[in-house]
Amino acid sequence: MNLAAATNENLANISNTLIYSSMAVYTLAFLAHIAEWVFGSRSKVGRTAAALTETASAAPAAEAPKVQVRKGGSTAVLDRPKVVTRSAAGSRDVPDGPGAHGGTEKGDLYGRVAVSLTVLAALIHVGGVVARAMSVMRAPWGNMYEFSITFSAVAVSTYLVLLALGKNVRWIGLILVTTVLLDLGIAVKVLYTASDQLVPALDSYWLWIHVSTAIFCGAVFYLGAVGAVLYLFRDAYENKLAQGGQPGTFASSVLGRLPSAASLDKFSYRVNAAVFPLWTFTIIAGAIWAGDAWGRYWGWDPKEVWSFVTWVAYAAYLHARATAGWKGRKAAYLALFAFATWLWNYYGVNMFLSGKHSYADVGMALTSVGF
Repeated sequence: MNLAAATNENLANISNTLIYSSMAVYTLAFLAHIAEWVFGSRSKVGRTAAALTETASAAPAAEAPKVQVRKGGSTAVLDRPKVVTRSAAGSRDVPDGPGAHGGTEKGDLYGRVAVSLTVLAALIHVGGVVARAMSVMRAPWGNMYEFSITFSAVAVSTYLVLLALGKNVRWIGLILVTTVLLDLGIAVKVLYTASDQLVPALDSYWLWIHVSTAIFCGAVFYLGAVGAVLYLFRDAYENKLAQGGQPGTFASSVLGRLPSAASLDKFSYRVNAAVFPLWTFTIIAGAIWAGDAWGRYWGWDPKEVWSFVTWVAYAAYLHARATAGWKGRKAAYLALFAFATWLWNYYGVNMFLSGKHSYADVGMALTSVGF
């Protein structure tokens, strides 16, 4: 790529307009999600709470199933005892909540409007990222601003793909659009960098391979972190009900509509486990790129160190999930710690630490969290 190549200012301005437009539509989606939660019925939430209480009271009886022997002709037949499936937390088996809409037509209508607006905002958002790339004819993640707008676009797209596949993830919607708005707000107000060509060290095909995988991994890790956070709240809610307590109105209205703690725990584990091999590839690809650009594969640069720390944290989380004593809340805390290392690697290392991954200023810092 020729560093002297001119920047298409018209496309750069179109990109900026599209990003701001997507923020406006995301705001409408945020309001629609709020309406979905507000107008969702609480009646089904109450029935879910009753089911939790019944499960808790019936649990002792299910712990010691009896084996009965029936005689069929001359052959003795053993009746199989009913098996009670335990959650990942190892304590209960409860139904999922009815969802943000609460099962009502009005709540469901607002929820569908929210999803539709999110789809529209995502299309505009992706258009802004593509226009940014076309303005300089390169990958649209050469600085922190570009990484941020691409990261949030991938996060929303992943969520919408899961929805399209019929997965029960609509509960992520409100949190997702809120954090996307925050991410884009920081990007346009703090991290914005004018569209320009890359510094020589970044002018490589590895920019497409390495950084794109880092962005995708970060987006999926984010979804896993959301699941872990909500698991902690939902688990506390279920524990209180199981002990005969009465959660407040807010807890019943919000937490009672979420999937069960077991479902949230399973979701967080599955997405983190699925993307971990790709994060491993991200670090390996970064090392290969470092060998090409700097003549060494590993130099303990701050970005490299924290990429490895993130890898170790997620590896520990996955190992902990395979250990009987590290399920449930302990594993969730570890998953959140791992994601915190990813966030620090992106924001903290780029802004507060210096190394070979920093160029001139924050705006021109290589934003890959693995290289």
